[in-house]
Amino acid sequence: MSDSTDTPSVYEQLAALERDGSAFVLVTLVEARGSVPQDSGAKMVVTVTGRQTGTVGGGRVEARALALAREMLAANTATPRLVAWTLKGDVGMTCGGAVKLYFEPHPAGGAAWTIAIFGAGHVAQALVPVLAPLPCRLVVFDSRAEWLALLPRARNLRAERRDDLASAVDALPAAAFVLCLTQGHQTDRPVLHRALATRNFPFVGVIGSEAKAAVLRRELAAGGLSPECTGKFHCPVGLDFGTNHPHEIALSIAAQLLMERDRLARAQGA
Repeated sequence: MSDSTDTPSVYEQLAALERDGSAFVLVTLVEARGSVPQDSGAKMVVTVTGRQTGTVGGGRVEARALALAREMLAANTATPRLVAWTLKGDVGMTCGGAVKLYFEPHPAGGAAWTIAIFGAGHVAQALVPVLAPLPCRLVVFDSRAEWLALLPRARNLRAERRDDLASAVDALPAAAFVLCLTQGHQTDRPVLHRALATRNFPFVGVIGSEAKAAVLRRELAAGGLSPECTGKFHCPVGLDFGTNHPHEIALSIAAQLLMERDRLARAQGA
C-alpha cells in the first residue's frame, strides 16, 4: 500500500509534527511472518486525533495498533514498546501470520523530559552533545548570541538569547530539570532565586564549589527564601568523579541527571 501523491509522506509528517511540538507515536512493522496484510518496514504516524499518515496493514491489526498508540499518548510516556501479535490469536483476524510492531512515542514539545540550561559556555558546549541523543528536550538560554551560535545543531535543541535569564524560568514545564551554568555567581543567583521561589522543579543544579553553594544559600536566605527552599539545589552539580575539564564535568552532570530521572520514575511508579 502507499499513500496518494497528495498525502504527505511519513517523513514529511514527522518533520511537521516535530516543528509544531505536537505529540505523536511512530509505529513501525519490524517483522511480518506468514499471511499478513503489510510488509516489514511499513510505518504509521498516530496523533491524538488518530492516524495521520502511513499504514501498518489496515483492519483489526491497525485498529489495535491505533488503540495502543492512543494509550501511550494519553499517558504522555517517552518509553518505546515492542509488541508481538499473532493475527489470529491476539488480534482476531483470519490470517495465520504474526507481526512485531515497534511503538516510538514523541511527547508534546519533543520529549517528556525537558532540560533547561542557563548559560552556553564551555561546560554547556560539552554537555549538549552528550544529552542531545537522549529522549529529552533541551533549551539553552544565554545573553551572548555568539556562544549560542556555537551550540551543535540538534532537532531537540532550542537556543534562545535573553538579557534577563531569570525571566525564562516562568515558561518552563513543571517537570523540567534546571541547570545554572552561567558566567558566574552573580548571573546564577537570579535564575536560582526565581526557580526556587516561584517553582518546584524536580531537579535544580548549579555549577561551582561547596564554598559557592554556601554563599548562594546565605544570599538566597537574605533574599527571603526559607531554609527548605535554599536546600533544594545541587551544588556542585554532577557526580563526584573526573577533573575540572569541561568534557569531564559534562559527563558527571549527564550521569547525575540520568540517575535523578530514573530515581523519580521509580518513585512515581511505586
